[in-house]
Amino acid sequence: MAQPPASSVTVCPSAMSAPSRPDLGPWPALGYVASPLDRAAHLRAEAEPLLAAPAARLYLLAGEGVALRPLGGGAEPLFPLDEARALVPEAVAAPLFLGLADGAPRFAAAVDPARREMLQAAGLLVEDLRGLAASGRLPADHLSAIACGKALLAWHRRHGFCANCGAPSRIVQAGWRRDCPGCGAQHFPRTDPVVIMLAATGERCLMGRQPHFAPGMWSCLAGFVEPGETLEDAVRRELHEEAGIRTGRVRYTSCQPWPFPMSLMIGCQAEALDTDIVIDATELEAARWFPAEEVALMLARTHPDGLFVPPPVAIAHHLVRAFVEGARA
Repeated sequence: MAQPPASSVTVCPSAMSAPSRPDLGPWPALGYVASPLDRAAHLRAEAEPLLAAPAARLYLLAGEGVALRPLGGGAEPLFPLDEARALVPEAVAAPLFLGLADGAPRFAAAVDPARREMLQAAGLLVEDLRGLAASGRLPADHLSAIACGKALLAWHRRHGFCANCGAPSRIVQAGWRRDCPGCGAQHFPRTDPVVIMLAATGERCLMGRQPHFAPGMWSCLAGFVEPGETLEDAVRRELHEEAGIRTGRVRYTSCQPWPFPMSLMIGCQAEALDTDIVIDATELEAARWFPAEEVALMLARTHPDGLFVPPPVAIAHHLVRAFVEGARA
C-alpha cells in the first residue's frame, strides 16, 4: 500500500485501506515543490550581466498564462533571450532573476495578457498554469520555477507604490526588493500563509464546496492565517467559522507554494470534536461528511455520482489521500 511521505502524518492501523477500495496507485508528486533552483541571492545585486550568458533562459508569463514553444510532441517554457526579446521587447527589459539551474541563469518576465493572441499568432502556445500543472505536461522542476516567477510578478503588480509614504517605488535586487526614492523605505516580497485542513472523526472526513468549484468537486477547507495567530489556532478558527465544527488535535503534514497569486498552503489534519455542520454561506456553497470508502472512489474518479477531489498537483489531494490511507490528527 502506498504511504504518505515520512514524518508527515500518523497512520492508524485500524483505519488502513480495505481490500474493496480502488487501487490508488503510487503516491503522487505534489506540485510546485520540486525546485531545481539555487536562488543565488548573492548575485541579485548584479544580475543584469547574467542575461548575456549563453545558457540564460526566461519564462514568459502572461497573467495566469504560461508561454510555451511547441517542441516535438511536448512544449518548452524556457526562451533564449534573443527569441524572447524579438517577441516582447518590453517584457525582457527588466526580467526578474529566479536563480541558477545547474549553473544556468533563469529569469521570469511579465507579458501583458492582452498580447496573448499576438504570442499565439507567432506560433506559441499560451496555457493557464492551473490546467498545465494538473495535466502533468511540464516537468515538476519547471512548475516550481514558474511558481516563483509568477508569485514575484504578482507582488510587483500590487506594490508599485510605497506603503509608507505613497510615492512610486522602483525594482532593485533583480526583482527581490522595491525601494522608495521618497522616504528610503525598502519593501520585500511577501507570501500569504494559508492553512488548508482536513477535519476527521473516526472514518469520516469533512469537505466543502465553494461556488467557483467545478461541478462535482469537493475539497478541504482553507483560510488565511491572521496576525498574531498560530497555525493550530487558524485551523480551529477557520473550521468553526466556515462549518461550525469544533476541533481538538491539529497535526501539520506538509506545505506547498501556491502562486494564485502568492500563497503558501500549509496542510494540516484536524480532529473534529463534533459533527453538526453550520456553514458560512459567504464562504461555502455546501459542506458534508464523507466516509473513507466514498472518498477513495472520489480519489480514483470512479464515484457513481461523478464526485471527485482536486488533482494530485494540489495539497488538498494529498491530505485526502493520507486520510484514506489511514492518517489521522
